[in-house]
Amino acid sequence: MRRAAVALTGLALLLGGCMSTTAGAPTSAEQPGGGESGTACDYRRASSEDAPVGLPPKRAADSAQGLSLTTSAGELAFTLDAEAAPCTVRSIAFLAEEGFYDATHCHRMTSAPALKVLQCGDPVGNGTGGPGYTIPDENPTDLEPAGEPDAQTGESNVRYPRGTVAMANIGTPHSGGSQFFLVYGDSVLPPTYAVFGTLDPTGLTTLDAVAAAGIVPGRDPQTGMPSPADGTPVTGVEITEATVR
Repeated sequence: MRRAAVALTGLALLLGGCMSTTAGAPTSAEQPGGGESGTACDYRRASSEDAPVGLPPKRAADSAQGLSLTTSAGELAFTLDAEAAPCTVRSIAFLAEEGFYDATHCHRMTSAPALKVLQCGDPVGNGTGGPGYTIPDENPTDLEPAGEPDAQTGESNVRYPRGTVAMANIGTPHSGGSQFFLVYGDSVLPPTYAVFGTLDPTGLTTLDAVAAAGIVPGRDPQTGMPSPADGTPVTGVEITEATVR
């Protein structure tokens, strides 16, 4: 059964011209049991609110191999990568098993030249919702650099390849929660979004069809002007059930 959502972590993908909100300050919390195998994960409650589904096990065997999202637009299935992002995979599998993603909508789609993603996983449906806890960062280290390094930080953006499944966050360390994005075209971003899966061919076919149907334009939060490359998908994508494989 899906439980109540907490809209306090503001887990929108933080990029220019997209929705963002203030994140609650994470505080350390004791973790429930779950065995003594696997990587230790520092999941933290957001603000002073309880996580509506509790917290994932701090330690557990990473047995989840894939996730299938049954949606109104078709199947979105992807393979999970517990080696690259064990804490993220454990959290995603935990939320799916708790029914957290059931009856939620993929609320955002972008079609900018360097950002082609469908964003899902917000129980509130407007980019501000989360599970009531945050996930430790598991930033990718093996993605191809894209563009020249930043003059001040020396860091380069990287290319998130088509078919990638990665976590959204609000642009600050350790702020990922339940929201994630599916990449339907190579996208250029900072290397601060944990890559935890790869879309299966059937899932990519479904995603392509959703992307081809277009976007209902949103509005730039800074200017208030229509943003035709960033809005909601014309083809609604409601997740009716998330099943761990």
